[in-house]
Amino acid sequence: MPLVTSTELFNKAYEGKFAIGAFNVNNMEIIQGIVDAAKEEKSPLILQVSAGARKYASPVYLKKLVEAAVEDSNLPIVLHLDHGDSFEICKQCIDDGFTSVMIDASHHSFEENIAITKKVVEYAHAKGVVVEAELGRLAGVEDDVNVSEEDASYTNPEQAAEFVQKTGVDSLAIAIGTSHGAYKFKGEPKLDFARLEKISNLIPNFPLVLHGASTVLPEFVDLCNKYGADIPGAQGVPEDMLKKASQLGVCKINIDTDLRLAMTAAIRKSIVENPNNFDPRKYLGDGRTAIKEMVRHKIVNVLGSNNFL
Repeated sequence: MPLVTSTELFNKAYEGKFAIGAFNVNNMEIIQGIVDAAKEEKSPLILQVSAGARKYASPVYLKKLVEAAVEDSNLPIVLHLDHGDSFEICKQCIDDGFTSVMIDASHHSFEENIAITKKVVEYAHAKGVVVEAELGRLAGVEDDVNVSEEDASYTNPEQAAEFVQKTGVDSLAIAIGTSHGAYKFKGEPKLDFARLEKISNLIPNFPLVLHGASTVLPEFVDLCNKYGADIPGAQGVPEDMLKKASQLGVCKINIDTDLRLAMTAAIRKSIVENPNNFDPRKYLGDGRTAIKEMVRHKIVNVLGSNNFL
């Protein structure tokens, strides 16, 4: 099976009121852990590459690793560019064989965001590639994305409908209260479900996307801290809120921070408890196992994409 686009996956997710997991990948062990979990749970996947991943591993290495995952698993897998900040980056990834790209021009004016997104859509669609865009801005830090609370803004529902109509984009990332990174909320974490429902009603049968949707499970934060990290007060989006979002038109949920925490906790534990080991296969293997169990949990208990095939 070749790499696929998200079109059919999102159609089924929208109808079935579940979401497809979009997991950020940076190396072989992360990809293997994610794919092993999805293979066992019979779930499709979106494997996405951020600016930081492109710098660290280079797109050609990551693409070949993802192609190996497709060959090994025979799963429907989308190779997606996460937070492409220019037409040029999106074009390069399209030309390199990505099946989905995100153009994030949310830091521009509404009108300029439309113009840039439309240009990417026209190029991508001519190549059979789908496009995600963003409207509204999430607070927090993820690779090259860094937005302060003061600069964050929720998505305007009426603008969302106009944006989709004018750009022809295939999916839309919206801001309703999630945040990038191991973000500390002021007070209880919450999502603006009234806003989400209004957006979904104004753009019926259209796939919406949540970025910054890691849960930041306490057990992994505690493990990281136990073995030498310092991650005070980290908390993410409660899983019941993510489940509810998938009932209201959210078809793609991005997960990155939870993967980082799970892998880091496992590697720290392995190194501290086995100080004489100098074989990276041991601690990276432990990290891969932690990734697998984290993704299995997300697929079954949060996304609901298991038994898709």
